[in-house]
Amino acid sequence: MTASAPESDSAAYVAAVIMLYVELPETPLSASLQDHRQARRLHDRGIPLQLVESALLLGSLRRLVRPADLPPLPPIRSLAYFQPVIDELLVHPMPDNYLEYLRLKLNRIAARSASPVQKNTFPDDR
Repeated sequence: MTASAPESDSAAYVAAVIMLYVELPETPLSASLQDHRQARRLHDRGIPLQLVESALLLGSLRRLVRPADLPPLPPIRSLAYFQPVIDELLVHPMPDNYLEYLRLKLNRIAARSASPVQKNTFPDDR
């Protein structure tokens, strides 16, 4: 039996969201089952993948460019951390081509503080 197109679309969407999430700096080394469920809910709500990527990058950049004299933020423990940014972008969409700017900005910052840690997309609580 093969998966239906919507089911395979959902799986591809979830995999893409999880990949984007774990590749961010300051996210867990692997995604949890709850993260996978959160990604599935985003798909079920019809949130465009580009908007999710924008929210992940924007949320991550906001943390990384925070003034150094402020107290450190707790680690990101869940994909749900980015839900308020997703909601914000649904109400106030970003201009065209802004996603590319966010990608470049995050790549520059991440390159300065690159760590050799290997992350993975498999749930850590399986």
